[in-house]
Amino acid sequence: MLIINNLKASINNKEILKGINLTVKAGEVHAIMGPNGSGKSTLASVLTGREYAQVTSGKVSFLGDDLLEMIPEDRARKGIFLSFQYPIEIPGVSMVNFMKTALNEHRKYNGLAPLSASDFLKVMRDKKSLVEIDSNLTNRAVNEGFSGGEKKKNEIFQMALLEPKLAILDETDSGLDIDALRIVANGVTKLKTSENATIVITHYQRLLDYIVPDFVHVLMDGRIVKSGTKELAYELEEKGYDWIKKEVYSEEKI
Repeated sequence: MLIINNLKASINNKEILKGINLTVKAGEVHAIMGPNGSGKSTLASVLTGREYAQVTSGKVSFLGDDLLEMIPEDRARKGIFLSFQYPIEIPGVSMVNFMKTALNEHRKYNGLAPLSASDFLKVMRDKKSLVEIDSNLTNRAVNEGFSGGEKKKNEIFQMALLEPKLAILDETDSGLDIDALRIVANGVTKLKTSENATIVITHYQRLLDYIVPDFVHVLMDGRIVKSGTKELAYELEEKGYDWIKKEVYSEEKI
């Protein structure tokens, strides 16, 4: 589904990603962990086409197409979804109109007829129950007056409606209490199928108690320096990142 080959990227002429290699297949959940400043959010931004990061070399293929040649809108239409670390408010834009427009843009891109208002509301009701989001949120403007946890729930609700092929969750656990974390993570788990994939970017192992990854990757200084199964996340929780730094440094000296 997603193949990243020696991806390098800079922000304000400072190299942040220094050669990322990663393959994500349909049906898989990949967790990317690492300390602050390691390049996790920059990787998410490059994959979704946010312009503040400039790709300097490397290739990214998504469903057989050159992802880096696609504008952000087409990346989204093709099936890439980003759950933001800090979702923004859009005052005056109702959730219903916002999501109906977004969903029908996806349908248009895939050659499908747009949903009528009544059909969309039916889909919306089904997805609300799936991710346990209250109607008093979906009947308001996008994220306006929402708490941090409510904004994250709303992101997963949008993900449920759009049914992306690849969901990228950029520190979606940031600022969540245990109950909100459980609801968000359960929603992500319910949406997993054999035809989609998820990349979970997080600092902490606790999210991975709920969203069980197939693979865990450690990103440090712009490179993936270690990969493993979910047990690697528990090891990071216990030991921190210093032991990996020492391991990488020792290997580089050799």
